[in-house]
Amino acid sequence: MSGGQERVDGAGTGGADGAAGGAGTGGGVPEQGRAGEPAGDVYDWFRRGGRLLAQGHPAAAEQLLARAAEAEPHSRSIRETLARAQFDAGSYAAALENFRAVALADPSDDYAQFGWGVSAARLGDFETSAKHLALAVAMRPETDHYRAALRQTRATLAARAGAFGPLLPGAPGYQEPGWPSGALPEGSDARGDGPAGGRDETDDGDRRSDHRRSE
Repeated sequence: MSGGQERVDGAGTGGADGAAGGAGTGGGVPEQGRAGEPAGDVYDWFRRGGRLLAQGHPAAAEQLLARAAEAEPHSRSIRETLARAQFDAGSYAAALENFRAVALADPSDDYAQFGWGVSAARLGDFETSAKHLALAVAMRPETDHYRAALRQTRATLAARAGAFGPLLPGAPGYQEPGWPSGALPEGSDARGDGPAGGRDETDDGDRRSDHRRSE
């Protein structure tokens, strides 16, 4: 995934140097073993798939990672790396389903939330995108590409709403005036629906009215 965060042990550049039956150079079809199965075991497929993805060959990576996911369906690391390969290969619906599976298994996985959000945006579902990108930003507010993706999704929602009037408070993508663009304000809830525990303006107004009456 372009600009994505490396999350797979040994799957980035320089990883998988010791993988058995390494994939051919140039990102071609992975070496086949007996009965059309890739050579090596599940861990080899995972490492070689991660290496192909890092080298810019997502379609070839997807073949190996899909095999690994079939063999180890409960591995979040394999499924998340497969989702990245599918996203980079343009299979956004498949990528969303795998990012979604990882996020549902571990809601605290910020990268899976991010992947779910950007995949939803590519499919035109900007309401879902805003929700999950906001969760990713809430968990990792210092991550620039999380904030940039959320800002873009919110801008799209605001532009769409502009054709039907202003975006109302509580709607996906709504930002309070004065909030920094693309980042959740401190003290807000994860959905970005509004500040939590903020100052109560009504109470302040009542106190000012009481003061004027006492004068």
